Amino acid sequence: MDEGGQFRDGLAARIAHFDREGAQQAANLAEEERQKVLALFPPEAWEGLDLERYALGPDGRRSGLSFCRLMEYSTDNFGSIRGGSAAKHIVYQHRSGQWRVVPIALRGLEVREAWAQVRSEFVTAFDAARKGAYGVLDDLESLSYGQALTTKTLAVYFPGEFLPVFSAAHVRHFTALLGGRPRAAYSSGVRTWRANRELLELLGEYEEFSGWSPHEVMEFLYAFHDPRPNDRVIWKIAPGERASLWDDCLQNRRIRIAWDEVGSLVQYETDLELKAALDQQWPRSTGGNLRLARQMLAFRDLERGDLVVANRGKSEVLAVGTVVGGYAYGPEAQTHRHTVGVDWDTSYAQSFDAPRHAWQQTLAKVPGNLMRQIRHRRDQREANEVPGLVSDANGVGEPGVVKTAVEVRRPGLPDAELPDDVRKVWDLLEHKGQVVLQGPPGTGKTRLALNVALALAGHADLIEAAPGERAAVLAKLSAVPEEAKGTGEEGASEKARAARLTMVTFHPSYGYEDFVEGFRPDTTADEAGLNLKMKDGVFLRVCAAAKKAPDDIYLIVVDEINRGDLPRILGELITLLELDKRGSVSITLPTSGRQQTVPPNVRIIGTMNSADRSVGHIDSAIRRRFAFLDVPPDLDSLDGEVEGLGLASLLEGLNERLDAQFGPNHLLGQAYLLADDRPLATAEQLSHAFHHEIVPLVADYCLGRPEMLRAVLGELVDDGTGRVVQTNPTDLPGMLAKVFVTAGTAQAADEDGASAEPEWDEG
Repeated sequence: MDEGGQFRDGLAARIAHFDREGAQQAANLAEEERQKVLALFPPEAWEGLDLERYALGPDGRRSGLSFCRLMEYSTDNFGSIRGGSAAKHIVYQHRSGQWRVVPIALRGLEVREAWAQVRSEFVTAFDAARKGAYGVLDDLESLSYGQALTTKTLAVYFPGEFLPVFSAAHVRHFTALLGGRPRAAYSSGVRTWRANRELLELLGEYEEFSGWSPHEVMEFLYAFHDPRPNDRVIWKIAPGERASLWDDCLQNRRIRIAWDEVGSLVQYETDLELKAALDQQWPRSTGGNLRLARQMLAFRDLERGDLVVANRGKSEVLAVGTVVGGYAYGPEAQTHRHTVGVDWDTSYAQSFDAPRHAWQQTLAKVPGNLMRQIRHRRDQREANEVPGLVSDANGVGEPGVVKTAVEVRRPGLPDAELPDDVRKVWDLLEHKGQVVLQGPPGTGKTRLALNVALALAGHADLIEAAPGERAAVLAKLSAVPEEAKGTGEEGASEKARAARLTMVTFHPSYGYEDFVEGFRPDTTADEAGLNLKMKDGVFLRVCAAAKKAPDDIYLIVVDEINRGDLPRILGELITLLELDKRGSVSITLPTSGRQQTVPPNVRIIGTMNSADRSVGHIDSAIRRRFAFLDVPPDLDSLDGEVEGLGLASLLEGLNERLDAQFGPNHLLGQAYLLADDRPLATAEQLSHAFHHEIVPLVADYCLGRPEMLRAVLGELVDDGTGRVVQTNPTDLPGMLAKVFVTAGTAQAADEDGASAEPEWDEG
């Protein structure tokens, strides 16, 4: 079935479940916002529009509502372009007060000259749209630097000519869904406004939408075919210290966080820029500030439909909310000026049996298994309180009615929700065919690769299962099927001896003969002396098995991929790895003389330790054919304490020092503080991990130089011997806290003398 057919399949049922009345109300609100824009910025006024009236700048620097601020923050019902930095507005004022011009061709001009050029292109665009000459729009180069804003602007002034979808990625998704040009056809040269109009034309071919307004159609598309993953990150956000702001957040349908001193988050283009502002305010917690900066930007970029959890302390859920309005900064508020609109559902209120130590921070990710637990406990309580509910196979109560829109909304995706990191790798594999996971040791690169293997094999539900259950399924995937275990001519073909999951480890002695083909000793020969036989390597066996089962994905996981001589190992097969050559282009293997292709259902995941000194030796031809994904330390997985020492804070402080000494490639991952996928729980476990795993690795980074070891481990290194001191396990948590946590955290006082929150506000 083609993608257009996929959209049409079941369309009537989805329309029957669609809340069109609610969509019409949203469309009315959108029209009110559009009229407000027209009143403040009529199209005929654009020829003389001042830069200050147009541009986005830091809150409080000038009075009045600029066009860009109105479009990004006061017209959400018409269609959102929130998120990211102010650069999408083409010309804007930076928080420093300096004006910034995004188009490269205009950067040499004085800012008002550059604005005159941008304004002229807006006027030309309006005139072209008024005449229906939409081809002219593609020649307006300055506007191409702000395609989302430009498309929304055109939709405001010419509402019947554009669909209120302004994200290029979302337009591509819907276009492909309706059977339009494939995604690959959309390069950077295809403007969002043109793709938007093509999507509108595709929708015009569906009689089912006759009489619908563009906003109603848009609401339908997002309700049933949302391009965003179902498993978008869910954030836990504390509404003030000990939930002191909860009543305000509940009544005003929002969530608020502090760190007001840095001003509006819109003015920051990168996490490093925000970190610098945090460092200026809280200079003694510079390591934690990078993590905090990333969390705050994630808060800023929350989108409509995202879920958030409000908490009090480490063990109480107050509510689960759905984001309904984007980020705003309220300078009129005394504290906690950063806000996001949220519609709260207090039926999720509950308490945990044990504290979630990661919830000490204001912002924290909610793992998928914890969110399922929160939902399950809510559903169980409602099932006990409300008669007439029927239970599904998992014992979760569901009303005995027809399915909701959410349950039928996204055809074509994996059955189970995928964690965000697994989905990223999945998408890269679909786009490239092979991925290298790179990161410091202990960040879980191999585990992530195996999680992807589970997802590809249809076992995504086991990604967060108990270790024994995971291991059993992975062993089954790694086992060669019985029917392929014969050898020679008497049994099944040796060429097809491969499991759906094959793991290999590259090393300096690993060669072409091991991976592709070559003459190897024949252990079955009866003749005396050395007998050689042409044998297929791992890769060719996997290819042969994949050809026999084209509906299954065959995955090769190459551990330590950078330790092998990749050009020699892969040889001429590097040409066939590109997806557009899979199954169609063949080459002649030089040893056997056979023709060889690579089936389209073969995937490769490599893991690479970024601290390895051989990382830089990967051939450029290899790099072009692999996608590379960074796997950083995951502090959110360290939701535990040992004798009051937060493991996440320990790793964060240690990595801060390692980064300062050796750079970001020489950090440590969370795996060193985990046991059986759970955070270490005892002082004995922590002592063993620290002295026998962490210290040797840090010492290796230091190349035997005591002064460097002391710079990282501080007073844990004896001044006389230059070695790490040994201590009783029960004393170690306190010593580690003193070196890596207490010294790196500062509590600044606010105007009332209360503790302002450089890192967390839950206490």
